[in-house]
Amino acid sequence: MEKLMKLLSLAVCLSLAVIFLVGCGAPKAEEDVIKIGTVFEISGGNSALGKATLDGIKLAVKEANESGGILGKKIVLINEDNKSEPAEGANATKKLVEQDKVTAILGSVASSAVLASAPIAQAAEVPWVAATATNPKVTEVGDYVFRVCFIDPFQGAVVAKFASEKLQAKKAAILVDMTSDYSKGLTEFFKESFTKAGGQIVIEEAYSQKDTDFNAQLTKIKGANPDVIFVPGYYAEVGLIAKQAKQLGLSQPLLGGDAWDSPKLYEIAGNAIDGCYFSNHYTSQDNSPTIKSFVEKYQVEYGQVPDAFGALGYESAVVLLDAIKRAGSTEGKAIRDALASTKDFPAVTGKLTLNEKRDAVKAAVILQIQKGKQVFIERVEP
Repeated sequence: MEKLMKLLSLAVCLSLAVIFLVGCGAPKAEEDVIKIGTVFEISGGNSALGKATLDGIKLAVKEANESGGILGKKIVLINEDNKSEPAEGANATKKLVEQDKVTAILGSVASSAVLASAPIAQAAEVPWVAATATNPKVTEVGDYVFRVCFIDPFQGAVVAKFASEKLQAKKAAILVDMTSDYSKGLTEFFKESFTKAGGQIVIEEAYSQKDTDFNAQLTKIKGANPDVIFVPGYYAEVGLIAKQAKQLGLSQPLLGGDAWDSPKLYEIAGNAIDGCYFSNHYTSQDNSPTIKSFVEKYQVEYGQVPDAFGALGYESAVVLLDAIKRAGSTEGKAIRDALASTKDFPAVTGKLTLNEKRDAVKAAVILQIQKGKQVFIERVEP
């Protein structure tokens, strides 16, 4: 009986101790971490770009955690797949904000996906940093939305200037993805700059993402006899377009934007894409110490050279983590204010400043595809 009484007494003491600790606000494990959400195209048509961007983010977070974390806390990523569908991204964002209570969100690749998701984060005052979404409308969502990539008015003008000045093109054809805000935006700004430089848009044809047959549009383009063909789409469709264009006897160079940047493009197009050009955020061929160091670290981690999406993913994470550190807080407004004050940040793709519209001011590069390799042609400053 005495032994039983001792056990009951011990049980009561333990129970009281638990109640006391809970009542006094004993720290929970989750309070010792900073939760960052991501919403990327892990499956679906843009999965190669989504995975590359997320790999860059994971590398940045790994380095930060190995250096002691931020504000003495470990960073934990909560990754969601938008399946390359804007509506799926909105659902994922709602989960991150309402259930996971994340501190901030990084994502997505496509401008359309960000435009469907970022308003949810904005309404909840959760900072959102886009790595690669270049449509101007992205940061117009609100003052909690930022990006670390250049925007389409700049990118479209860069490609148009290259076409008119370097390629001496007078006539251009356009093949636009009408289901993509990114593609439509680039088309608008390319047309504006190319015609302003004295060029003529001789024909404009359209397709939808996931289309596989472009022969009708390309046949019409062939009849218009342009000097260049501007195809501001994503790698999956662009690869098929290049292949079918060559089969139809079109020898004019295709021009495009940063969404071409995937090894999958050459896998799909083969040598049909050789000799074509696209604008991008950086090149791994750059000999700057910052880029060389990043490329080496990425290769050690993933066994391959990082494309621009991997670089921008890394960049978006380090910019966000730096803002949290400078804010000295995980409170949304404090982080927002710190992000807004980002100036001359030594980023991988070049010195980065976020302007009053929360857009990155930075240079672009023009690359040519030669035998499946990207060859640096020129750098264009803003």
